[in-house]
Amino acid sequence: MMLDQFAALAACAVLAGLAVFQGALIGGASLGRFAWGGQHDVLPARLRAGSAVSMVLYALFGYAALAKVGWVPPLVSGSFMSVTMWVLTAYFALGVIMNGISRSRPERLIMTPTALVLTALYLILAVH
Repeated sequence: MMLDQFAALAACAVLAGLAVFQGALIGGASLGRFAWGGQHDVLPARLRAGSAVSMVLYALFGYAALAKVGWVPPLVSGSFMSVTMWVLTAYFALGVIMNGISRSRPERLIMTPTALVLTALYLILAVH
């Protein structure tokens, strides 16, 4: 398996884990301290809606990773796919910063490294 293929597969695995986590938050699990600033143990309706949007975005991000390595048909041209990978790398890098400055210690400890891993994986996809 090539490095970019490994990165795509690993990114999808991490994103799937995050989607399950967001689904648990939507379902009312007491895990809010790990997300959305950690201000709520159980998320209010508006943040649950945000978690639903996150799940859709994770699916799109995963699809983009798989398309980059040719495992699914791309929805955009090759040059736009390259730009997409750089944008997603920057998005996850911003997530490192935002999670790193969270007031919630559990969010900082869990989500900051998770965002860092995704940043590295999408960086690999961007440069290959």
